[in-house]
Amino acid sequence: MRRRAWIAAGACAVFPLLGGCGGGEEAVGTEPEAAGAATVAAAPAPSPRPLRAPPCPGAAVNCERASGRIVYVERVDPDGDGDAHFVLVGDDGITASGISVIDVEAALRPEPLPRPGDLLAASGPVYEGSYGQLQIEADAVRLRRIR
Repeated sequence: MRRRAWIAAGACAVFPLLGGCGGGEEAVGTEPEAAGAATVAAAPAPSPRPLRAPPCPGAAVNCERASGRIVYVERVDPDGDGDAHFVLVGDDGITASGISVIDVEAALRPEPLPRPGDLLAASGPVYEGSYGQLQIEADAVRLRRIR
C-alpha cells in the first residue's frame, strides 16, 4: 500500500509538468486577426541534450543507470544522514514506468542542490527505499543545471 501511495505522490508531481490529465483545455489563438495580418508562431524552446548516466563498474552487482529531468527534490532527509533524494522523469524506469528515484549520499551530494527542471544522471545498486520503492543508491552522479 505504501508503494502505491508513493508512486501516486510522484505522479502528482509529474502530471502538472505534463499539462495535467486533460479537460479544462483552452483554445489558443482564438482572437480575431486583422485582415491581411501575418501570424508568426513562437518556436518552442529547444530541449536540452540528454545527460548520459555514468557507467556501472564492470564487477558491479545489481547496478542500474538512470537519467532524466528532476521533478522533485527532498533536501532534508528525515533520517538525518544527509542524503538527498531526487525523483526523475525520463526514459528509464527504476521506480515505475518513466520514473526513477535517486538516493545521493552526503559525500556525493551536489552543492548547491539542483532544482526541479535540472537534469541528473546516476548509477549504482538498486535497493528498496523506506517507502518500499525501488531506488538507485548512487555511486556516481552527473548534473546539468538548466537556467
